[in-house]
Order: sequence, then C-alpha cells, then structure tokens
Amino acid sequence: MGSDQHYPEEAPAHFATVDGFWMDRYAVTNRDFDRFVRATGYVTLAERPVDPSLYPGARPELLVPSSVVFVKPAARVDLRNAYNWWSYVAGANWRHPRGPKSSLQGLWDHPVVHVAFEDAAAYARWIGKELPTEVEWELA
Repeated sequence: MGSDQHYPEEAPAHFATVDGFWMDRYAVTNRDFDRFVRATGYVTLAERPVDPSLYPGARPELLVPSSVVFVKPAARVDLRNAYNWWSYVAGANWRHPRGPKSSLQGLWDHPVVHVAFEDAAAYARWIGKELPTEVEWELA
C-alpha cells in the first residue's frame, strides 16, 4: 500500500493485510440516494449553510452551500493545477450536479455526486452497510 514515488501523503509504501469483506458491485445511484434522503430527511454537506468560523477571512459570497463541478477544459491545461478543470459553483449539490439550474433529469441511474465522506457514511449506516477502509478499497 502507498508509494514512495508519488505524493508525500502516500508514503511510506508498506505491506498491509485485510480480512474478507463485502463490497457492492455498483456505485450508489442518484435514485438510491434519493430514497435515503426521502426516508430520513438527510441534508448533505453541500446543501448546508457554511459556518463562517471555519473559514476566517473568506468572502461572504463564498460562504453559501456549494460544491465544485468538473468543467472540461477547452484545450490542454497544466494538470498540476486542479483549478484548470474544477470550478466552485454555489448551489451545486447532489440534486443539482452542474449547479442550481441543473437537475437529475436523465441522471437517476448515474452515480450520486457531491457527497462528502460524512454523507456517504450516513447513507451506509441507513442501508445497513459500511464504507470500505482504505486497504479494502485499494485491494478491491
């Protein structure tokens, strides 16, 4: 697991063992996540108001429910700069994957997007499952 040749946070490379585990064959779809939200009233991190104390000095217009959206570059870009293909979009969330004017029309069977770890963990608890550990995910 890990690497000594890429990103510092991946180091050190090491051996890991894992017991048997189950993993779903398919990703959680928008339809699946919608059932969860309707049953529980859950509100994702991207849909919640932002706590300004967590972002001292941030511009007020950025302290709104939001997420980042993939925007295909028009030409080749420097891949070391993620801002070249990810864009901050106020109002983007799992219900509005491309921003506030978008919808899930035609996307019900696509994987849900704009969910944070805590959102995925809440869904997993509700469905009676667990998120894979890092070593389980690497093995899978």
